[in-house]
Amino acid sequence: MRNRRPPAASHAGFAPVSSPDPGETPRPTLLELFGGFTRIAAFAFGGVLPWARFVLVERRKWLTADEFTDMLALCQLLPGPNIVNMSVAIGGRFRGPAGAVVSVLGLMMLPTAIVLCLGAFYARFADVPAVGNALTAMGAAAAGLVIAMAAKIGEPVLRRRFLSAAPFVLATFVAVAILRLPLWPVILALAPLAIAAAWRLR
Repeated sequence: MRNRRPPAASHAGFAPVSSPDPGETPRPTLLELFGGFTRIAAFAFGGVLPWARFVLVERRKWLTADEFTDMLALCQLLPGPNIVNMSVAIGGRFRGPAGAVVSVLGLMMLPTAIVLCLGAFYARFADVPAVGNALTAMGAAAAGLVIAMAAKIGEPVLRRRFLSAAPFVLATFVAVAILRLPLWPVILALAPLAIAAAWRLR
């Protein structure tokens, strides 16, 4: 089993951390953070989070699966896009405020340029049937990626904490996907109950 990475050096606004011990995975440099998030943005067709999990957990090994899940849960409670929140949190964890800025730039620069180009293309060719069919197919692929990521995140949580997690997973799915209730009220209602249930079963 690989050694856990220590957090980054202490910075204002971020958790204090210790220096790496010999033999442990080194924390990424600013350049590595920029390159890692640029890679996530470049290849995340149809949805960023599934590919982000693959890069951060399985390829780069900057986070464990549990760390990714916990960080995603926190970032979902904050305003703004989840992946942008995660880039700030991960960059700040390893390299402080500079790391947060560099991670966001790596995540946003390439997609912004691509979207501007695609927007101009779509404005000109939106009425072409082939373009509409391609967008429909990409939407289906995006849905599949999100479902696959949800399964990867949910499986270890349910395996270790089934009694405390399963009822809330089911309740959230029913409330949001079937009853079409707004996400915020569902979170505000279920989060305190889920925390209390997990605490009681510890």
